[in-house]
Amino acid sequence: MSDFWRGKRVLVTGHTGFKGSWLALWLASLGAEVYGWALEPDTDPALFDQLRLARDLDHAIGDIRDAGLTADRVRQADPDVVLHLAAQPLVRRSYREPLLTWQTNVIGTASLLDALRGREKRCAVVIVTTDKVYENREWLYGYRECDPLGGHDPYSASKAAAELAVATWRNAFFPAGSAVRVASARAGNVIGGGDWAEDRLVPDIARALAAGRPVSIRNPASVRPWQHVLESLSGYLLLARRLYEENDAAFASAFNFGPEPSDVCDVRAVMQEALRHWPGDWQDASEDGAVHEAGLLGLSIEKARAVLGWTPRWSVAEAVEKTIRWYRAVHDGADARALTLSQIEAYANG
Repeated sequence: MSDFWRGKRVLVTGHTGFKGSWLALWLASLGAEVYGWALEPDTDPALFDQLRLARDLDHAIGDIRDAGLTADRVRQADPDVVLHLAAQPLVRRSYREPLLTWQTNVIGTASLLDALRGREKRCAVVIVTTDKVYENREWLYGYRECDPLGGHDPYSASKAAAELAVATWRNAFFPAGSAVRVASARAGNVIGGGDWAEDRLVPDIARALAAGRPVSIRNPASVRPWQHVLESLSGYLLLARRLYEENDAAFASAFNFGPEPSDVCDVRAVMQEALRHWPGDWQDASEDGAVHEAGLLGLSIEKARAVLGWTPRWSVAEAVEKTIRWYRAVHDGADARALTLSQIEAYANG
């Protein structure tokens, strides 16, 4: 992987966020020339700052919804690869701010795709959406890339709409043989050190345990395809490389990245595994009349396995262990950057 990425110009949108920070650090460690385009970090602490990432890349602050500024940033970066992670990623916030969510996730994606229209330089583009793009039927089996899109909540529906934008721009402006090659990536519920967002399971666990409080958990029976952040990022990087190297329509399509079926589990199981590595207590904080969130959600990863040769490396137990150990070590004074780089190295060599 390192030989391919060395010297590549890579535009990462959302580089100040949780996943974007892990991705930018990994790419920089591989020798890529990373160009960022994102809003300022919106959490305190913020992983971007903890990793001291501004020194590792061409760091620019801007709004993906602004088509003109986004086009300017694309011209400045002149990318070989684009990895689009900028988003409003929170389900519960999408109920409070549905228009912002749709403007960011749909118009922002369209603004980026349109900025790439007419480019003659070869460019691989991976648009990151979510496992929640599928019309949720509460099925026991994992959703496949060919299953219908949908979305009960504003966040999920906005990401499904972003998938439609990807399909539209691909069909209308980036057909087979084009220099610009576009795919989308649908990842499961990612966990990992440095996520400080509101209303997410692992950050809530880390904050409560660090403060010596019981962890309040919503919907402990909800089932999700949990995976370490490095699993999804490895999928994005592999997909981008195959898109760049091979102008094949098989790669210019949607791909799921998730855990093995045996690792799809409920919130309670993740909580119990976390407490093995950082002892504490938890309580059920489910609310009557709470906003709708899917109860049962899984992904089929057979397409990624067959077409890309991608497969997850860490079990959910390993993912939870490495995540909780990250938070606990940083709480005890460890350097977040060194710890994150060590986990990247362990994953890459695993």
